[in-house]
Formats: sequence, C-alpha cells, structure tokens
Amino acid sequence: MRLALVGLPGSGKSSVGRLLARRLDVGFLDTDSVIEKRLGEPIRSFFDRAGEARFREIEQAVVAELCADHDGVLATGGGAVLREANRRALHDSATVIYLRSSPDELQRRLRHDTQRPLLQVKDPRAKLQELYRERDPLYRETAHFVIETGRPTVHTLVGMILMQLELAGIVDPARVPSPVEPPR
Repeated sequence: MRLALVGLPGSGKSSVGRLLARRLDVGFLDTDSVIEKRLGEPIRSFFDRAGEARFREIEQAVVAELCADHDGVLATGGGAVLREANRRALHDSATVIYLRSSPDELQRRLRHDTQRPLLQVKDPRAKLQELYRERDPLYRETAHFVIETGRPTVHTLVGMILMQLELAGIVDPARVPSPVEPPR
C-alpha cells in the first residue's frame, strides 16, 4: 500500500502521515526529511544558498525515488506538486490525499513558524493566499481524495481518511485497529 499526502505548508501532512502510518502499521517517510538528510543541512539554508529551482530538482528526484520504492505513507513538501513530473508520479503510484486548509486557518497555525522558507516574508497571510490560488488546482489534479482539515484533531483527520479509504475498498476495515484517542 502506498499513500501520499499533499497540501499547503502547515496543513498537517507530517503529523497526520505519522499517525496514519502507525494506524495502518506501515512505514512513514517525509520527503522534506529525506531531502534534509541528503543535503546535510536544513531546507531553509539550502533554499537561501542554492535557490528554489535547485531545491525543486532535488525534490523531484526524491519524489520519483520514493514513489518507486516506498510502501507506506509519504508526506510531501507543500510545493512538490509544482512540477508535473511529481504530480504524475504521485498520482500514478499512490493513493493521494489532499489535506485542504484555508489560508486563514494556515496563518493561524503557522503564525510563529520560522522554518518554512516561503513564509519568511512581510505578509505571510498574503503569501498563503497566493500559494493557495496557485497550488489548490494542482493538489486537486494530483489527489484521489480531498479532506477538509478545518479544526479537527490529528486523530479525527486520520479517522476521516481511514473511513474514505475503507469506503473506496483501499483499506480493509478488519486490518485497521480501532483508534486510541489521546487523553484530553
């Protein structure tokens, strides 16, 4: 089984992906973590030093490799869908889930973030709106399912995803253990 999560920065791809992989008892990889390990430095510093175009080349190679070799859950970087080759590789080799978040919701979640290179600007809200306008159609083109993130917990989002996958016959309900909600 190969699942891939796409969405804007801060939409929950890594958090949801980790829990989803745990619930399905499969591996989890985050493309950004794989890239940072290969680069030997944070994406932000590489981005500043080498530029976005060079970063996207490396990202494309990693996405292609993971789409061919990784079984389990894959969380992609927010801009992975910018390249047609990535959209095609993801859509053709995995069940892709778009974690859709509004720019306002993302700004609320990311207001203190200092690690995402594209959001280190004077007006992060305007940047998120621009990214949403540009990328939403690409996420939709790539995805098999769209999940509205809104304000549910990570556990609730994973439950919603599992329900969609079960209804589509992608996941056997007997194979997925019941969720254990964290204490409140």
